Amino acid sequence: MASGSGTRIWPGRPAPLGATWDGEGVNFAVSAAHATGVELCLFERRDSPFESERIALSERAGDVWHGYLPDARPGCLYGFRVDGPWAPAHGLRFNRHKLLVDPYAKALARELVWDDSLYGYTVGAQAADLSFDERDSAPFMPRSLVVETAFSWGDDAPPRVPWHRTVIYEAHVRGLSRLHPDVPEAMRGTYLGMASEPIVEHLRALGVTALELLPVQAFVSERRLVQMGLVNSWGYNTLGFFAPDARYASGDLGQQVGEFKTMVKKLHKAGIEVILDVVYNHTAEGDHLGPNLCMRGFDNSAYYHLNPEDKRYYMNYTGCGNSLDTSTPVGMRLVMDSLRYWVSEMHVDGFRFDLAPVLGRRSDPAEPYGMFFDVVRQEPLLADVKLIAEPWDLGGDVNRLRRFPPGWAEWNGAYRDCVRRFWRGDPHELAELASRLSGSSDLYSGGPNGSINFVTCHDGYTLHDLVSYEQKHNLANGERNEDGHNDNCSRNWGHEGETDDEGINALRERMKRNLIATLALSQGVPMFSAGDELGRTQRGNNNAYCQDNELSWVNWELTPRQASLLAYCRRLSEVHIRNPALHRRAFFHGHLGDGSGLRDVRWIRPDGADMTEADWRRGGHVLGMLMHGEAADEQDERGRPLRGDSLLLLLNGGGDSVGFRLPELQGTSEWTELISSVAPERADPEGRAVRVQTEVALPGHSLLLLAHETPA
Repeated sequence: MASGSGTRIWPGRPAPLGATWDGEGVNFAVSAAHATGVELCLFERRDSPFESERIALSERAGDVWHGYLPDARPGCLYGFRVDGPWAPAHGLRFNRHKLLVDPYAKALARELVWDDSLYGYTVGAQAADLSFDERDSAPFMPRSLVVETAFSWGDDAPPRVPWHRTVIYEAHVRGLSRLHPDVPEAMRGTYLGMASEPIVEHLRALGVTALELLPVQAFVSERRLVQMGLVNSWGYNTLGFFAPDARYASGDLGQQVGEFKTMVKKLHKAGIEVILDVVYNHTAEGDHLGPNLCMRGFDNSAYYHLNPEDKRYYMNYTGCGNSLDTSTPVGMRLVMDSLRYWVSEMHVDGFRFDLAPVLGRRSDPAEPYGMFFDVVRQEPLLADVKLIAEPWDLGGDVNRLRRFPPGWAEWNGAYRDCVRRFWRGDPHELAELASRLSGSSDLYSGGPNGSINFVTCHDGYTLHDLVSYEQKHNLANGERNEDGHNDNCSRNWGHEGETDDEGINALRERMKRNLIATLALSQGVPMFSAGDELGRTQRGNNNAYCQDNELSWVNWELTPRQASLLAYCRRLSEVHIRNPALHRRAFFHGHLGDGSGLRDVRWIRPDGADMTEADWRRGGHVLGMLMHGEAADEQDERGRPLRGDSLLLLLNGGGDSVGFRLPELQGTSEWTELISSVAPERADPEGRAVRVQTEVALPGHSLLLLAHETPA
């Protein structure tokens, strides 16, 4: 049959949801259970203010409205209008005057332009969101885009790096390459720039096996930010869960899809996995005073957690106004379909779930957590991908640490805080530090690789700022310095911010080496924040989410100090890769498992004796960790016994120099220096030229890693 304007439309199919090009035409299907009518809107050009055609979808199968356009092709620009009751008090917010983005759109064209017409109610009306607005929002809305999904993947295959050999590098697509002088100018700040040769070689030199990208699913900047001349740079304000954001590509008419795939393919060729930071916990539509952009207009009560006592309002577990509801069939299907799409079509290797506990919440707070995680657990397509949880949200039980299913890893905020406090000089951190260094067995039961260890991340100070500022300096964000964390466990070492004092600067450089070496030498999965290895600064801003500028971009023009730090990080990578004792698959057992009576880990005092219960209770600033290089029951993924040098990690978080007596192994106390935060240029992991015996002087605020060769 044909629409009123002559465009042919056939009944089509209710699955899959979204716009699907099958080589002959395009099938359109959307879920809108409580709607009374759905119109497909077609646009001739992306800059056309209004649609050229509206086509009623008269076919309905259950909650899904659908139709097939045999004459449509990839590149078709479209949107939807959905009619139904405007009854906010009952959770229904249909408004046919508002153009809506397809929740399953594979690409979006044009950026959203903020205007009062985007809201289903009349902005400024006395009745607020109980009023009804009849202005057409189409001139200000993005267009959904039909894409060609075919791509020449060739022999692309996921690297599938085992967890115990994984090294994560968290980065922003634009921020990492935007200022790199060796990346072709047209590629800087893009998906293609992320996979350019200079960036890939930098990552490989650092031993990176997984690139964790800040959100790349299509997002919008909040209206208040735009009014202040700012943007949402981090991207934690998602509009489309299937669409790669066009701002990181050469164009917005589908190029973003192909260029994202090209990035993944090139990174895979270099042996680097791609992990996406995904924001399924909320959307860009905000609270009850937010706009009608997508899901709110299709089926508000099905997509969002509504307050059971007054459905006009939302359950705000996220701090962003709304919370996506995966306890409903349509909410669960949306997230699961999105995850499957990014794995099957875009070839990504894993996901880091922002505010992951939100996804396990149910509409009834009294019901137990878990349905979403149970569904993920039984999904075959997700069986081999990396799943990482941010284990907290803002809804009552804020920290879900240790309660995610087997196979999940978690951001270990306890690791971050403990390591920061120890190197800041806090006196009673030794007992917890030992747990963090050895993989946090007090927090996780499945092994050390359930812990994603980090000292810094996108949210908070950079490594340089962590040792340069004690107060946040966020005025540039336009929130009167009230945003961002107040307790950062930081220390400026004598001066707030940048200084010409060489003594302070030298100590800060040592502290940076201490912090980053602790991370590299701990059991668990290390995650480094982009630019820390280069001494990147945000000038004390610990919440640069709205700074898409040189404040947050990585600066590749290095001072001698920064070049020295980079060289130190590369040496750390070499040591980490070459020593199996640093990336165990299982927790330390307290014995080698060979009947020798030797222990796989020992905690040592400066006099060479083992730490006692009284020592742990007393606390202090100095600790030695001896990791035996061989354990009979510790094997690699192919069943081969792990064998390597024994390692002695010495840490002094206090200001006084301490003499440390070295333990004997195989009848000798001769050790070889691998890493020194005091004299970083002296450590020579290849030549192993620096040998020490009996005792070492461990200066204040310093770290030393020594090796003892395991006999053949």
